[in-house]
Amino acid sequence: MRVRTEMNDSFLDADARATLGLRESATFDRPTIAAIQRAARTGIYDIRGWGAKRPLPHFDDLLFLGASMSRYPLEGYRERCGTDVVLGDRHAKHPLHLAIPVTIAGMSFGALSGQAKEALGRGASEVGTSTTTGDGGMTPEERTQSKHLVYQYLPSRYGMNPDDLRRADAIEVVLGQGAKPGGGGMLLGQKISERVARMRTLPQGIDQRSACRHPDWTGPDDLTIKINELREITDWEKPIYVKVGATRTYYDVKLAVHAGADVVVVDGMQGGTAATQEVFIEHVGIPTLAAIPQAVQALRELGLHRKVQLIVSGGIRSGADVAKALALGADAVAIGTAALIALGDNDPRYAREYEELGSAAGFYDDFQDGRDPAGINTQVPELAARLDPVLAGRRLANYLRVLTMETQIIARACGKAHVLHLEPEDLVAVTIEAAAMARVPLAGTDWIPGQHGAAL
Repeated sequence: MRVRTEMNDSFLDADARATLGLRESATFDRPTIAAIQRAARTGIYDIRGWGAKRPLPHFDDLLFLGASMSRYPLEGYRERCGTDVVLGDRHAKHPLHLAIPVTIAGMSFGALSGQAKEALGRGASEVGTSTTTGDGGMTPEERTQSKHLVYQYLPSRYGMNPDDLRRADAIEVVLGQGAKPGGGGMLLGQKISERVARMRTLPQGIDQRSACRHPDWTGPDDLTIKINELREITDWEKPIYVKVGATRTYYDVKLAVHAGADVVVVDGMQGGTAATQEVFIEHVGIPTLAAIPQAVQALRELGLHRKVQLIVSGGIRSGADVAKALALGADAVAIGTAALIALGDNDPRYAREYEELGSAAGFYDDFQDGRDPAGINTQVPELAARLDPVLAGRRLANYLRVLTMETQIIARACGKAHVLHLEPEDLVAVTIEAAAMARVPLAGTDWIPGQHGAAL
């Protein structure tokens, strides 16, 4: 390990630091010192993309109890394990019937290139799931390539029009996002191209900051009115989702259901974003693991668990994560950052160019700058042209298939004939924090921290 020192522009390895008796502060470590120096130098708060990078209790802190004697596993390639899910059948005439319980979260044209949006639609459609527009409206290539397209209805109302609402397959009313609950979106001027400006009715090249709440929103009763308006516009055909950033999840889910939501989307703080203040990303919201049981509790108390569907997002990476979210009570999950990586984001092929940007493959998070060498988080035509939507869509489809197969592997190992049959009883936690948040017992015990008596 070699560490560069700001004072003399030289390097000290770990042994040299030990010899000199140098000890790094846990509170003022090198990233903290660098952040203070940057703030002092520029007078500007830090903006970046991605999601929370601090260590948080997450799905890795849970384990499945596979079947052996007291439970019988299913044979891997001879016994069926279903993966289909129906979303929005509470009120909508035409709920979504998806082949897998993994969907693509909302990511806007503007934050992403047109090629990336097309690729997301292609990949999702190939495996029979949905994608979501994000802020800024619906692009023709996205609608054409998406078998199931969810239209996000955000506080900004950029690009919103009744015709696109009717052309969508579902509508997602966004009240919050996991990376920035209580805050609005950001799109810096370098990403507001002529086409983006036209779609959003904005001046080209000027920074844009979206509102943190809907302009006609003063409380939960207004959400009821808004949902009814959207149902009237779409002739009660489309499922209406309500998306919240994970904070006061129990209350937010109850209010969303009372307002008439067909589907509730809960986005934990590990969820990504194209651009927001880092202080938001790292210090606002609660972990995905803590949010799911609160949402499920709210739905159960209303007698509507599995009737109003729950989609969970924020840090989903593998089939194990999907299976754990479903076991905790979700009906489906949504992926964003992982989907972009599958398309080709942070590809080592562009290592030299990432280095020129002051980053590296696997670390690049300056999505707001619009200089993404992979052609995904950019509006620069020359960069965007690097992304082949057909090949990128195929990579995403491959990744979604792997997620689904991994989820099935775990479900079969637990003796389940459908992935939605997974349940909290199939899980244990390996840390006290995860046990308390997920409300499952600590491994080897029947103890759920914060609850009296044995595990239920």
